[in-house]
Amino acid sequence: MRRNHSKHKKRLSRIVRLLGRLRPFVVPMTHRNNSVELFQDGRHFFQALFDAIRSAEQTILLEYYLIHDDHIGSEFARELDAAVQRGVKIKLIYDYIGCLDTPSSYFRHLARQGIKLLPFNVPSFKRGVYWFDKRDHRKMAIVDGTLAFLGGFNIGDEYAGCVAEKQNFRDLGFSIRGDAVGELEAIFHETWNSEGGKDDISAKAERPGHPVSRSGNATVNIISGGPHQRRSYIREAFLVNIASAAEEILIATPYFVPGPRIIRFLLRAVRRGVQVRLLLPARSDVPLVLLLGRSSYATLLRGGVEIFELDREILHAKVMLIDSERTVIGSANLDQRSFHRNFEINCLVDNEQFGGQIRALMLNEIDGSRQVKLDVHEQRGTLVRTMERVIGLFGWFL
Repeated sequence: MRRNHSKHKKRLSRIVRLLGRLRPFVVPMTHRNNSVELFQDGRHFFQALFDAIRSAEQTILLEYYLIHDDHIGSEFARELDAAVQRGVKIKLIYDYIGCLDTPSSYFRHLARQGIKLLPFNVPSFKRGVYWFDKRDHRKMAIVDGTLAFLGGFNIGDEYAGCVAEKQNFRDLGFSIRGDAVGELEAIFHETWNSEGGKDDISAKAERPGHPVSRSGNATVNIISGGPHQRRSYIREAFLVNIASAAEEILIATPYFVPGPRIIRFLLRAVRRGVQVRLLLPARSDVPLVLLLGRSSYATLLRGGVEIFELDREILHAKVMLIDSERTVIGSANLDQRSFHRNFEINCLVDNEQFGGQIRALMLNEIDGSRQVKLDVHEQRGTLVRTMERVIGLFGWFL
């Protein structure tokens, strides 16, 4: 992609003006000289994750929304068992609601092996219905304080490509080596402590003595979000980066309920000459969210945004690429739940090589997807339109 340098010169002034309007409470810390590796499918992601668990010497910290008791879940448990036998200290945070279908015997087995478990947000009638709407949607593994795995992959066969293609979840993952891993560790321990996790030794004492590798050239910012924040850092990171785009925005997200501000920023980007393409699912494990997301198609298409729907697999990747060089990637969807009610973890990776990999992958997926045309979309019928309006009344809760 050819770069228009005059547009890039205007980027900084746009970001400064936007930051002045948003007045973020916390400016993310910048970590330089990180090594970042992209895993383009579940097979490679889980192979790398399990290899890292096998090589662990001191600590493994795990935080996952969903863990299935299936082939991948069983292999995950076996690798953790073996690590504990070597003397590795392991902590696992799992979301209680996300793992509701997972047999309690699965977690009892892990506990018996000596793994410290913390179910996130166990139901409590003392808090009324508030507890039900709070989720730990993060997907994160940290090995020996030097290597972290993040992205959209939960622990399950559908994420690893172990099921029929139509039921596979198309996802992305990545790893980080460098100073950014220390901030991820701190975020994990903050969640562990705030949810009542018990330590026999302090988090500081658990930090491993391994030197942190600084051989990479990727700049990383960690964006941690949750309902405890007065405003959504996750959404602000999306807005700032959309506003900074000079030439191109590529977005993939499985649950698209962006709200009016994100839509306005995308339309403004198109008006200043940025090509904006969205990769969204043709099928979803949450059909109501799919229907609700399509209710905003007409506004976006009329404004010049290009929309493509992936049907070969179930889209689950959450990534935004700005001008082929800055990538927002992690656990957060472009929806109100990720903005305001889930605990999420995103990373802003500023690296042209990583961005180039993301761009090539996304363009390949777009080429194999169906483009949504306005005239066809407008023929969807009265019943569908009525359902969109009704579901829209409850969009905040989906």
